[in-house]
Amino acid sequence: MNTSTKMLNAMAANPRDWQIVQLQTVARQYGISWRHDGSSHCIFITEDGHTLPVPAHRPIKPIYVKKFVALVKEVQRV
Repeated sequence: MNTSTKMLNAMAANPRDWQIVQLQTVARQYGISWRHDGSSHCIFITEDGHTLPVPAHRPIKPIYVKKFVALVKEVQRV
């Protein structure tokens, strides 16, 4: 089990106190691209066009981490 998989499992178990850099690390491992051009949000984009905007504030609110985990699990199923 690699670090990104462990981090994803930890996010699913406890969606509090995560930073945008950690979400980007997991996204990179699962082939999800992102766009963060100095704006207040980082936008994660899957290959099939689904997007998830996440506020880049620290720490990220748990609801956004839960949505991110769901997005990654959706990509895993495909």
